[in-house]
Amino acid sequence: MAALRSLLFFTLFYPATLLWVLASIACSVIGERPTIAVVLSWARMHYFLARHVLGIRSVMHGAIPPGPLLIAVKHQSMYETIEVLRLAHLPAVVLKKELYDIPLFGFVTACYGVIPVERTAGAKALRELVARGRAAVEANRPVLIFPEGTRVPPGETPALQAGFAGLYRALGLPVVPVAMNSGRLWGRGLVKRSGVVTFRVGETIPAGLKRDEIEARVHRAINAFELAP
Repeated sequence: MAALRSLLFFTLFYPATLLWVLASIACSVIGERPTIAVVLSWARMHYFLARHVLGIRSVMHGAIPPGPLLIAVKHQSMYETIEVLRLAHLPAVVLKKELYDIPLFGFVTACYGVIPVERTAGAKALRELVARGRAAVEANRPVLIFPEGTRVPPGETPALQAGFAGLYRALGLPVVPVAMNSGRLWGRGLVKRSGVVTFRVGETIPAGLKRDEIEARVHRAINAFELAP
């Protein structure tokens, strides 16, 4: 049954995504606001299908404050990369450049304000990340980053990528860490399991901490499920 639900979900989600992408492109002629509205409705569509077809729902403990701040989220699956658009307040999401380069879809992510990162570009990538992060802050938007750099299976707690500390230092923003546990339901294969994905918003961490301290505190907070006794 899980396999059939999963097949139905992807059969519905990807064609619907194409329609949303085309709608976003059409709206981009009008301006940024309509395009962003379409993108957010796409995130709601994704959650609707996840909940009613896959039987996956989200529960959030705590709330992400609005306004300029750095949101650090655990990354275990595709699920949260879309769900964060619905749960945060218009975040500028840091994503790998490969997604930004997808025809049509990449155009929409640019209109929304996604921050693409070429992970092999080193210092150049960090400069671009900081520049785009500052632009988001000037627009009164939070910057959302997956500080471990890539999705990892449940139970794994890799060190944070260097780009996170560089962005934290350059932007001078407090950090809101978010732990979540999507990986036990949404693995890399086709079949997804029904259940609850829990997002746990940690205590806001102030700006201006030394690198070792901010990395340790964020690492501990976003891995709250993995490190729980």
